[in-house]
Amino acid sequence: MPEQHDINVGRISGVFGVKGWVKVFSFTDPRENILIYSPWLLKKGSEIRLADIVNGKPQGKAIIAQLEGVNDRDQAASFIGWDVFIRHEQLPEAADGEYYWSDLIGLKVETIEGDQLGIVDSLLETGANDVIIVQGERERVIPFIQGQTIINIDVEAGRIIVDWDPAF
Repeated sequence: MPEQHDINVGRISGVFGVKGWVKVFSFTDPRENILIYSPWLLKKGSEIRLADIVNGKPQGKAIIAQLEGVNDRDQAASFIGWDVFIRHEQLPEAADGEYYWSDLIGLKVETIEGDQLGIVDSLLETGANDVIIVQGERERVIPFIQGQTIINIDVEAGRIIVDWDPAF
């Protein structure tokens, strides 16, 4: 099973050609960044396989990749529906004041007055700014604007301080 610090970066969605290439729907931004993280941890159900990338490139809205030891279409087809994970350690270190979304999920959220709002469940990219989805006694959607609504992020302490009305 992937460890808590493993990050889901995509899903194998199909095959490409007859030489064992797979189509991958990438969750990375930009989408071709998925190719710089090798090896991949492929997971489906309780099964996990380690896969090295031999080659890869963008193809339409997908990414295509050739995995080591996968040499024909039938082998590639057996990986359709598998999720692609990487180890957190494979990511470059975030710059000061920048965070990977995966590092924020699960952090406790509290107001500057100390009111507990809940835990970061997910983040969404919107046109204006990103938002954090906080699950507590109810769901809250809080704009991710550092210095305004997001006052402090302390990943080590597991908490985010926000300037947010708990009634909202």
